Amino acid sequence: MSTLASSVNSSGLPLQRPIRLLLVDDHRMLREGLRRSMETYGFTVVGESSDGEEGVRMARALEPDVVLMDVTMPVLDGVEATRRIRQSCPGTRVVMLTMHADREVLAKAIRVGASGYLVKDASTDEVAEAVRAAANGDGALSPEFARSMLREARTLVSPAPSEPVISKREEEVLQLVADGLSTTEVASKLYISVKTVKNHLASIYQKLDSADRTQAVVRAVRMGIIRLD
Repeated sequence: MSTLASSVNSSGLPLQRPIRLLLVDDHRMLREGLRRSMETYGFTVVGESSDGEEGVRMARALEPDVVLMDVTMPVLDGVEATRRIRQSCPGTRVVMLTMHADREVLAKAIRVGASGYLVKDASTDEVAEAVRAAANGDGALSPEFARSMLREARTLVSPAPSEPVISKREEEVLQLVADGLSTTEVASKLYISVKTVKNHLASIYQKLDSADRTQAVVRAVRMGIIRLD
């Protein structure tokens, strides 16, 4: 789901609407704190859930832009809930929250299509930035997330392809994304327009059979196209 509303203003330009956010966490006080802090950043909290199964139902009904998803919950854990949401609501992004930067959980988060991963001691600024990045498909990966992707990729390394799968320019774009740069920063670094960067990313997703930048980075590392230092 796009972060732009379908309506337009008097000049015929699209009106930007608030990012719609669903909170899924079994700790009531944490949900209440997240709601207050996220609303101060201009996000619209469309619902709250205390377990993963209910979170999946609410995501399907409300179609939020982003779900802030706890990892450890009753009934259904956050990883499986994320997998179901990404399957049934492809326009909804998920940012996972956990008490610890656990390698195994991070690897599972990659596999099920999480757009971000934060520990719960992250600042509200960091959470808000992760939500914006996920909603726009334009987020830098956290260091913990990037390191986990590297470790996960190294366990499944395949030989480098004999013929380039993506072009040299696309490789440059994806390498910068893997290094943590946003779309705007990639455009500035390569002296090209943001639209051109997005076109390159769309081509990369198609060639690597990926739904988003996270999957594209993981697959490119596995194929030896790019690296994560």
